[in-house]
Amino acid sequence: MAPPDPACRADPPAFLDDPRLIAPRAAVRVDLGEGGFVLRSPAALAPYARCVGEWLEHWAAATPEAPAFAEPAAGGGWRCLGWGELRRQVGAVAQGLLDLDLAPGKPLAVLSDNGLDHLVLLLAGMHIGRAVCTVSSAYCRLAQNDYGRITAILAALDPALVYASTAAVYGPALAASGVPAVAVFSQGAGDHPGALPLARLLAARETPAVMRAYAAITPDTHAKYLLTSGSTGTPKIVINTQRMLCANQQMLAQTLRFLDVERPVLLDWLPWSHTFGGNHNVGIVLRSGGTMYIDDGRPLPGAIERTIAHLREIQPTIYFNVPRGYEMLLPALESDAALARHFFGRLRMAFYAGAGMPLATWQRLEAAAARVRDEPLWLTTSWGSTETAPAITFANWKLDRPGVIGLPLAGTEVKFVPNAGKLEMRVRGDHVFPGYRDHEEATRAAFDDEGYYRIGDAGHLLDADDPLSGIVFNGRVAEDFKLTSGTWVSVGTLRVRVVSALSPYAQDAVITGHDRSEIGALIFLTEAGRALPPAQIAEHVRAGLRQLASEGGGSSQTPARALLLPDTPDAAAGEITDKGYVNQRLVLARRADFVHALHAEPLDPRVIRP
Repeated sequence: MAPPDPACRADPPAFLDDPRLIAPRAAVRVDLGEGGFVLRSPAALAPYARCVGEWLEHWAAATPEAPAFAEPAAGGGWRCLGWGELRRQVGAVAQGLLDLDLAPGKPLAVLSDNGLDHLVLLLAGMHIGRAVCTVSSAYCRLAQNDYGRITAILAALDPALVYASTAAVYGPALAASGVPAVAVFSQGAGDHPGALPLARLLAARETPAVMRAYAAITPDTHAKYLLTSGSTGTPKIVINTQRMLCANQQMLAQTLRFLDVERPVLLDWLPWSHTFGGNHNVGIVLRSGGTMYIDDGRPLPGAIERTIAHLREIQPTIYFNVPRGYEMLLPALESDAALARHFFGRLRMAFYAGAGMPLATWQRLEAAAARVRDEPLWLTTSWGSTETAPAITFANWKLDRPGVIGLPLAGTEVKFVPNAGKLEMRVRGDHVFPGYRDHEEATRAAFDDEGYYRIGDAGHLLDADDPLSGIVFNGRVAEDFKLTSGTWVSVGTLRVRVVSALSPYAQDAVITGHDRSEIGALIFLTEAGRALPPAQIAEHVRAGLRQLASEGGGSSQTPARALLLPDTPDAAAGEITDKGYVNQRLVLARRADFVHALHAEPLDPRVIRP
C-alpha cells in the first residue's frame, strides 16, 4: 500500500504563540530553603485513558480505514495496517494467547526489531492485561555466539512466551537461553523445535473472552517491562503500568495541543526496546490516531541510506531522532535541495533526545531548513527516563540553542536538591513507575522520603530568578567525577561542548580524568575525520581544544589532552546504544589502555595537547 500524500498545509502565523496548538509556557516555583526548590506546572492533569487499549478501540471504531502503522514491504512500497485491521489482528492474537493458557503473571518477551507483527503482539498482550517486554535485538546478534547476556535477561524475565520475527536470526539465542517458554516466530517456526508460527495466533477467532480480559485491566495493571541500560551486570526490569503510559500521553497532549487538531505522521526508527521509541513515539500515534511509518534505517554507516530513501517518499509532520541521527542526515539535507524541501515541507516539530546535541549540529539543521522554507524550524527537546514513561519536561517555545530541556509537564513536579555542587533533580507524578520488578531493595533506593523518584540527573534554571527561563540539563550525577584539585567535572555538558568544538570531524567524545589532575578526551572520529591526513586532523583537534580553553571555565571545563581512537564505537559490545549515543562508562572500561596512554607521563606521541 502506498503512503498517503496529503496536501502540504501552511502553518498559521506565530504557530508557537497560538494557544489552540501549543500550551503557553508556565511554571510555579516553591522554595524549600538551603538552595532547594520544587518546580511544577500550574496546569492540572486532565482525565486520561484507563488503558492503552482504549485508544485502539476508539480509532478502530472512528476511522477504521485510516492508516495506522506501516513497514517497508519486501518488494518495495509499504505494508500498511489501517486502524480497523490493526484492531482485528490484535483481537485475533489476543484470543490466540488466551487459548494457549499461559502461566499467569508471566510476561511476553519480544526479541526482534520494530515491525507490524511485533506491534500486533505487543498490543494484543496489553489488551488482555499481559505485560510485554521488548528486549534489544543486539543481545541476540553478538559476535562468536555469546548469548550470556540474553540468557541472563530471559532468566530474570521468566516469560511465558517469547516472540521473534525469524527463527533463523533469533532462534539460536533463544535455544541457548534454555528458557522454558512458548516460542513464536513470524518466519521459520518449523525449523525451531516446538515453536509456533504467528500465523496460528492470527488465525484465531476472537471471542468475548478478549473483551472480558480487557475490561478487567486497571490503571495499575502492568502494561510493559523495560530494561535499564545495564552497562554493568544484568539490567533492572522497570515496571510500566497502564496509568504511567496513559498519564504521560495526556501530559504531552496538553502541551502539544496540535496533536488533537491534526493527526501526526511519523517516520521513526527508534527502537521499541527503549522508552523514547516504544512509549513516547508509539504512544503519540496511538493516542492521536496518527500514522507511523516504521523506518528500517539507523544512524549508522550503511544503514542511514535507508532512512534517506524513506524520507524521499514519506513527509513527516513531526520528526524524532537522537543527535547522532540528525548529524548523519545533514550531509544529504545540505546537498540535496529536493530532499530537504520534502523533509522540512510540512514539519511542525523536529525533536531530539537521548543525548545532548552539539551547537554546530543545531545550527546546521536550522540553516538547512531556512534554505527551503520560510518559517523557521522549531527544533526542540524534552527530558525523561525509562522510569517516567518517559517525558517529564518539554520545551514548548522557540529555543535559540541546545541545553534547555523545558519545563515540567502538567501533573509533574521536579524537585531540585543540592548535591555535590549541583542541583540533583527528582520527579513526582502519575507517570512515575511503582518500582523495579522483583527488586525491592533497588525500588526503595529509587525514591526519597517524599516519594520523589531519584532519577540521577542534575539541572538548574537558565535564569535563577525566572522559572519560565527553563531548566538546563547539567549531566548525570553518577557520571561526574573530581579532579585531584577537588573540582567537579560535569561529563554530560562537557562532552557536548567537545563534540561541537571538533565538528564536523568528531562523532563522539568520552571524557576522562577521574582522580587525575587534568581532563582528557577520547575522540571517535566521523568518516570525514578518518579520511583526513593525521597531521591535519590533529591540528583541527588542537584548534578545537584551544577554542574551548578560550571560552573560560578553568580546568574543570577544558580538556588538556586528547587521543584519537582508531575505530568507531563497537555496537555489538554495547559501546554505542540502540539510540546511537556512546556509553561512557563501558568505553572507559573496555578501552582502559587508551585511557592509560592518554594520561601517561612522559607524554605518549599520539596525545594531542592544545
